[in-house]
Amino acid sequence: MTRRSVLLGCVLAAAACSAPQERPAGEAAARPPDFELPTLDGDTVRLSDHLGKQVVLIDFWATFCKPCLWAMPELEKLQQKYRASGLLVLGISLDAAGQRDEVRAEVARLGVTFPILLDQETRVVALYNPRSSAPYSVLIGRDGRVIRKQEGYSSGEMSAVEADIQAALAR
Repeated sequence: MTRRSVLLGCVLAAAACSAPQERPAGEAAARPPDFELPTLDGDTVRLSDHLGKQVVLIDFWATFCKPCLWAMPELEKLQQKYRASGLLVLGISLDAAGQRDEVRAEVARLGVTFPILLDQETRVVALYNPRSSAPYSVLIGRDGRVIRKQEGYSSGEMSAVEADIQAALAR
């Protein structure tokens, strides 16, 4: 995937920001594919290590995508509010391989503390987000089932995301 295709996905997602698109519940009930990615800090995160233990919100984003950057502080608030209850937010950067410093700078500027994963070979984005949209999020329950998929961002939509997180944490 080239930076241009990611940028196109970001532009398309920006157009969708006024009306984020959710996938129907029946479509969202599948088990997500496992993955392992390096973090910005040099560790490794494997999705399967968290399934059955935590509710996981995966957010695909890029430093050059304005809606992505608007969503990040909202995601940080959700992580802080629900971390003790079992929520784990994972940010997956769609930025190119040579942009680790830009990703690190943007994460620091935004005050993000949840793990930022680097999908520089675009393997995970191909599994979860084949159109390479940004922002794009996937909420996975403790049981390992996908609860919600959403393309785009609008600040008003975060209350619906939070309600789904609360429901998943209560199960």
